[in-house]
Amino acid sequence: MQTATRKVVDCRDVPSECKCTLTISGTESEVLKAAIEHAITSHGHTPGPELVDAIRSSLRNEK
Repeated sequence: MQTATRKVVDCRDVPSECKCTLTISGTESEVLKAAIEHAITSHGHTPGPELVDAIRSSLRNEK
């Protein structure tokens, strides 16, 4: 059985004032949903397509 590649987004890859170190991993849709919520609630980002695109472009395959 072949499993889907897990995706990762790591706050340490993006400079921020709060020096967040959170890493989120899972399926692409899980990571995207959690990372958007985290970006809004913890980093004060504004919801919208630009945020979704920025987070989606920062997703990496889990090693």
